[in-house]
Amino acid sequence: MGKMIRLTADDGNAFDCWIEDAQGTRSGGIVILQEIFGVTEQLKGVSLRYASLGFDVAIPALFDRQKPGTVVSFSDGTLGRELMLSSDLEETMMDVKAAVDHLAEGGAKVGVIGFCWGGGLAIRAAQTLPVAAAVSFYGTSLPAYLDRPLVAPVQGHFGTRDGHVPPEMLAEARGYLGDGFQVFEYEAGHAFANDARPDFHVPEAAATAHGRAINFLKENLEPGST
Repeated sequence: MGKMIRLTADDGNAFDCWIEDAQGTRSGGIVILQEIFGVTEQLKGVSLRYASLGFDVAIPALFDRQKPGTVVSFSDGTLGRELMLSSDLEETMMDVKAAVDHLAEGGAKVGVIGFCWGGGLAIRAAQTLPVAAAVSFYGTSLPAYLDRPLVAPVQGHFGTRDGHVPPEMLAEARGYLGDGFQVFEYEAGHAFANDARPDFHVPEAAATAHGRAINFLKENLEPGST
């Protein structure tokens, strides 16, 4: 099983980061970016899933700048939103970069997977950080990221009934980000890939989305990929 380590961002901020080592032949690194609930047990399960496929995985604790060690209950979305809204995007991305740099030691290619808040941050990572690819699961606040081009490809997974990402918002993002933003849509609402939230989880959509994400990341992260 994984372990919690401490990383330090470029501005000196020290924060927790969950690490799950790859099993078998290493295929690169993946930074998982949280929802508004912190480094949850559910996300640790996702990290184990990808580690079993040969990826070293890191989950930075992105609330540590506001409230260190915080993990928010899925029933307390208000606190999670407050912490998200009080965060600073540039500072948050410094923490993401520290996790990317940690996994890239030794020359490995690194990708990012983000969920909800983290899904939007994954797009920003593909615009500003040295990542090879990014996957956005129902990324929110998409208009905030339509201010610069992608420098790495992004695969997006969105529910057609997701009130956080209405069709016109997704269409605007697709138009701005262009061919580098590959989008798949599912008959589902928000958080459909979170198996710890039975009122949101859509198993068939989640399985298909993760399957596509795995193939996409392997294509972009494995040694010899372009």
